Amino acid sequence: MNNLFDFADACLHRTDIDEKLRLTEDAWKLYQQGELKFDSLSAPKEMQQVCFPVKPELLAPRYMARRKLGTQEGVQAFYHALAHIEFIAIYLAWDILYRFRGLPEKFYQDWLQVAQEEALHFNLIREHLRKLGIDYGDLPAHQGLWEHAQDTAHDVLARLAIIPRCMEARGLDVTPGMIEKIAKINDTEGVRILTRILEDEQQHVLFGSEWFYQQCHEQQLEPEATFKTLILKYYKNNKPKGPFNTEMRLKAGFTANELAWLED
Repeated sequence: MNNLFDFADACLHRTDIDEKLRLTEDAWKLYQQGELKFDSLSAPKEMQQVCFPVKPELLAPRYMARRKLGTQEGVQAFYHALAHIEFIAIYLAWDILYRFRGLPEKFYQDWLQVAQEEALHFNLIREHLRKLGIDYGDLPAHQGLWEHAQDTAHDVLARLAIIPRCMEARGLDVTPGMIEKIAKINDTEGVRILTRILEDEQQHVLFGSEWFYQQCHEQQLEPEATFKTLILKYYKNNKPKGPFNTEMRLKAGFTANELAWLED
């Protein structure tokens, strides 16, 4: 296998977690070696055909384990939830490059980098989780992030607005506080992992911003107005709630006007 879209097809439609991680690493290595092809030879399968592992069991958010860091169980639940977010983020990166064809090759290179880094994040958290006595899949998880991807499967601008520039950007807001909390329980390894994730996520959101603005230019749309319209449409007629990490969001491609509108 040496075609990006074949790798994407396999990662999205096979259920084995370790195979998914290995394929992501293999695709990244081929790209770095200049041996990965970007020929889109077949149309993407329907969104409903994407496959997930049997575990974790996917339930409504109200059934999630409590994540209070004062207990061993709470710490396990905290990291399991993080592992699930990073695992779904692998799917999100593969899906955006798989589903939307005919874009510049740089688009596919950027999201392949995101897939590789999300897989790295997942591996780091999974290893930490195992040291805490459980593995990914031992607790239930919910599917909220993927539902947003399903809602935007038909429109690359909507996908860019909702996933990297809304859901993933939320990580820029909340992760610094999470780092402070786990530092208080002397979890130095956890601090190191979340710090690495935060640094990478800023770049991922920046990719989303750059491609959002590129596509608005391509489609002759005013970017700030389009962002507001898409957020209100796909974020269920609402806006994300703050507080917002203004410094990191500006570095990740948000404009002052966009931030002012979010904060209003």
